[in-house]
Amino acid sequence: MADQKTIRLTKNDILHKEFKTVFHGYQADEVDQFLDIVINDYDTFNGEILRLREENKRLKSELLSGGESRRAPSAPENQGQTNYDILKRLSNLEKHVFGSRLDE
Repeated sequence: MADQKTIRLTKNDILHKEFKTVFHGYQADEVDQFLDIVINDYDTFNGEILRLREENKRLKSELLSGGESRRAPSAPENQGQTNYDILKRLSNLEKHVFGSRLDE
């Protein structure tokens, strides 16, 4: 499995973060508005991660449980159908479609 990076911030960490104010610092309302956007995006990304994990889990389960029945036939099962068999079938089909006209 790929290395998962640790998520250092939670939605509440962002929401409750307090910044020190200085004389020529940032406008608190602007910072709050920006952090609100970050929180919403964070929730969206977290929801998408959870959804994708569930889908991944479901697909892996389907692959393990039903994958064998959907596999293509293996080569030994198809070896009975040789070029001769195909040509014979084609010849029979031509006779059926064109009938006696092939003898002319």
